Amino acid sequence: MSDDPPQPTTGGWEPRDPTVHTPGGTPARPPRRLRARRRDRRTGWRRIIPTRRTVLGGILLLALLVTGGLLAGYHLVDVPPANAAATAQANVYLYADGTPLAQGGRVNRESVPLARVPRPLRHAVLAAEDRDFHTEPGVDPEALVRAAWNTVTGKGTQGGSTITQQYVKNYYLGQERTLTRKVKEFFIAIKLDRSQTKDEILEGYLNTSYYGRNAYGAQAAARAYYGKDVQDLDTAEGAYLASLLNAPSAYDVGARPANRPRALARWNYVLDAMVQERWLTTAERRSLTFPRVLPARPTAGLAGQRGYAVQAVDAFLARNGILSAQAIAAGGYRITTTLEKGRMDAFADAVREQVTDRLDPAANPADRYVRVGGASIEPATGRVVALYGGVDYTRQYVNNATRRDYQVGSTFKPFVLASAVAHGATTQTGEPITPNTVYDGSNKRPVEGWTGALYAPANEDDVNYGGIPLHTATDRSVNAVYAQLAVDVGPKKVKRTAIALGLPADTPDLTASPSIALGPATASVLDMAEAYATLANHGRRGLYTLVDKVERIDPAGNQPLPLPAVGATVRQAVSREAADTTTAVLRGVVESGTGTAARAAGRPAAGKTGTAEDDKAAWFAGYTPDLATVVALMGQDPDTGAQRPLYGALGLDRVNGGGPPAEIWAHYTGTALEGSPARDFDLEVAEGVDLPSEAPWDADRPPWSPAPWQEPHEEEVWAPDGQRYDEGGHGPSRPPSARPDPSPDRPDQAQSQAQASGGAPGPDQAAGPPGGPEPPAPPAPDPAAPAPDGATTRTGPAAGRQ
Repeated sequence: MSDDPPQPTTGGWEPRDPTVHTPGGTPARPPRRLRARRRDRRTGWRRIIPTRRTVLGGILLLALLVTGGLLAGYHLVDVPPANAAATAQANVYLYADGTPLAQGGRVNRESVPLARVPRPLRHAVLAAEDRDFHTEPGVDPEALVRAAWNTVTGKGTQGGSTITQQYVKNYYLGQERTLTRKVKEFFIAIKLDRSQTKDEILEGYLNTSYYGRNAYGAQAAARAYYGKDVQDLDTAEGAYLASLLNAPSAYDVGARPANRPRALARWNYVLDAMVQERWLTTAERRSLTFPRVLPARPTAGLAGQRGYAVQAVDAFLARNGILSAQAIAAGGYRITTTLEKGRMDAFADAVREQVTDRLDPAANPADRYVRVGGASIEPATGRVVALYGGVDYTRQYVNNATRRDYQVGSTFKPFVLASAVAHGATTQTGEPITPNTVYDGSNKRPVEGWTGALYAPANEDDVNYGGIPLHTATDRSVNAVYAQLAVDVGPKKVKRTAIALGLPADTPDLTASPSIALGPATASVLDMAEAYATLANHGRRGLYTLVDKVERIDPAGNQPLPLPAVGATVRQAVSREAADTTTAVLRGVVESGTGTAARAAGRPAAGKTGTAEDDKAAWFAGYTPDLATVVALMGQDPDTGAQRPLYGALGLDRVNGGGPPAEIWAHYTGTALEGSPARDFDLEVAEGVDLPSEAPWDADRPPWSPAPWQEPHEEEVWAPDGQRYDEGGHGPSRPPSARPDPSPDRPDQAQSQAQASGGAPGPDQAAGPPGGPEPPAPPAPDPAAPAPDGATTRTGPAAGRQ
């Protein structure tokens, strides 16, 4: 019981107990806070719907995560170095007139500065790919999200990337289709947009984009589709190249004419966009027609003669320290050569008509062995204007113009004669040597004055000439005379003269012995052309060059590389008197000696024939005042690579220098000099030497017409052991029994072969220099010094340049 007193009852309002329900009345209202708690309690399907507070919190959290991710990505993703594919460029080789010769390297690209890209082409690219390029940021987040979503969901790639993003993909990353690459692309594009100008980015994009036909960059595309440089493109052509960026294979009308409707639609789209952006007026737009596109063809690669030319040029660059082999392999150089397309084509035509078209390997197995090499040089300038390396570089990689493994034979003999005149040599009896000096041309006559082992070379067909003037011995290529002449001059002096004229000092088998006169050395066709060009240039020799200009390809502007100064290196290799006297004698070889087929060129010419050991090669080396050219036919087994005799090739018993090589020479020379006046030689010969009379060439005979040429007049070298040796004396020749039967009109050959079969055995001294020292001789004057008589030599009009 409560101790509190009871409270009095009043007549006022009495508070209602909220827990008590009043019958017949309204329920009591709960407190407001309790009512709010009751509303927050959700049941059923409403429980899965997030509240506003949850949504706002989630958005805030996502924003924080995205912002943090962007900040982290911006700081973690660095701009990488350019990928190798983006910087790789082809070496571009050009003919002397600037037309394309070849491209070396796997990537067909030549980067150019933006200034060389015409403005209509730039606008066309922007109209096709990114019209807001100059005003928008480097990334398009919406396009990036769309592309990422399509990649994740497997819906393929999605367009819409900015030019900056495409440039990042081409230059810094790669073409892989991954989310990681797209994320990197995004951050690099942001950084690039802050660090590079729009023009720099556009230049990079134009140089790295793919236009089809293996063409990377606008310059390569201009060459591939129009055969011109990018700066020469007009508006219609530029709009077509811009169209190709979307899908090159779908819009190439040259490769597939059926692409024309879609290509035309895309081209119109690009031009209409240019009008909309006010980069092209409506009137200009109406005047444009769809441009003609070149048919799709392989990039100017290395097929035909191009590969041989590139090989020779690369070797020249490396040998002269202009570019290392590693730099050449890396690519990125624009090389203007001295080669002339017209003369290169003329050489190929001459070989085809005089040799290739006459070969029938199926009927004549010996025709399988025939290889041809050639080189042509302007004596006055030292420029190599034409090369012939073989049937096709993609079928035969060895360059016949530069290989050094076939003997030069009697084409070496002029160097002996030039050395004799240059050094004022005398015979064993003390008589000064001139072209009129009479020598004993007896077959197998032992040379006199040689202190080494016995050396007695045989003449061609063992013919005994008896007393014979030196100039006639040159016409008939008499071995006995020239072996003696080499000893009279001194083999070491002969070797020095050959090197001074143009043969490399490391030429294989260039040995100072009596046999040097008969050509055992294995110089290349190009080496021999250089030496003969020196004779044609009155004994003056400079740098023989294959290159006019070398530039490092750079978008900021091609950087020229220094080249050897051609004119600064000109020197008198032998006196003019020695060179001109040799030329006068070699005129006789063409007019009435073993090289009469060269008369078909229709010009005054000098030259010399030659045959290698066992008829494995046949040479003709000759020149006019304007052009020095050497041609060689070589025998090589296509299966094993071994050298083979040319007996029976082209349907001939024997192939010698006065035959197909001289015919090729005449055909090429006549065509190469067509349109220029025929010039005679301006000669200053030694005292007592008669200048040749007016040349009896057939000026009316076209250079490609057949000319009669004598049957083999080339020589063989006899070795003391009785074995037969072809000129040069570097090994036993084909035994007489194995040679083809002599033709009916050559009974002398049959008789000589029968006589040779009974040679007595003896020590073998022919393979190289006979042992023993060279006989003492007074010191040799320098080849560049005046002749011993003290007369000063004058230089002709062509002598001051090389």
